[in-house]
Amino acid sequence: MSSSITSSSSMSIPAVLRRSTLYAILLIGALLSVGPYLLTLNAAFKRPADLLSTDAWTPAHPATFANFADVWNQYGMSSFLLHTLAVSVVVTAGQVVFSAMAAYALARLEFPGRDWLFWGYLATMMVPQMITLVPLFLMMRDLGMVDTYAGLVLPTVFGTPYGVFLVRQHFMTIPKDLESAARIDGATTWGIFVRIMLPLSRPILATLATITFINTWNNLIWPLIITNSDRTRVITVGIAALQGQHASDLPHIVLAGAAIALLPLIVVFLVFQRHIVRSIALTGLK
Repeated sequence: MSSSITSSSSMSIPAVLRRSTLYAILLIGALLSVGPYLLTLNAAFKRPADLLSTDAWTPAHPATFANFADVWNQYGMSSFLLHTLAVSVVVTAGQVVFSAMAAYALARLEFPGRDWLFWGYLATMMVPQMITLVPLFLMMRDLGMVDTYAGLVLPTVFGTPYGVFLVRQHFMTIPKDLESAARIDGATTWGIFVRIMLPLSRPILATLATITFINTWNNLIWPLIITNSDRTRVITVGIAALQGQHASDLPHIVLAGAAIALLPLIVVFLVFQRHIVRSIALTGLK
């Protein structure tokens, strides 16, 4: 009896070591991922003199909000933030709606060439963005959409291959018996899509909305090309302009602007993280 207890306890030591090693690796990876953001937030609260005389990981003491007030009032960050919020909300709403509609058509509707169309559309994900920037800009210029909100949102508001693929794969996991039962009750295709498919897909749609919002908020290349005035400038372009003008003499202004751009993303993730985890769990179970 005692020997079996001893052997079982001795066998648990390697398992404890493996688990401890795994947790240590995950902790190091988390610190490496979150560390730059924490350093940015910490530096944004430092006074200009402390920022240049202390290490990056030294806590801001005393903390000051003057940097945020300066970048908000003197450098137009409030307007850049509003422009970015408007563009991100419109693109996110458009992608969720149109990606869901396209995904339902490619997952459930029968028509000639459906699978070829899907895989051909999905293959465009392999094309680098830089290759399409010049033709896309020329199209926007010919349409008179340079330096407009329409030019900012039009390339992505109607969905992306990744969004359509993500939602389609989730639709494929929903049993077809639900649709058959709904059709027996007299439901139309649109009614099935709205009343059955969308309610069952809320976690994956929330995941798509979160990813789209973050990618649109962080997008720099396209807004930098398509806009040329403050009336349409988004926050990433505004921070890039600040960095070019004040990186050497006013680094606290640049860091405060970066912190302002970071905080909304943290809020969005905290609000939707439950849906993201749930969508991953449901996908794994199915």
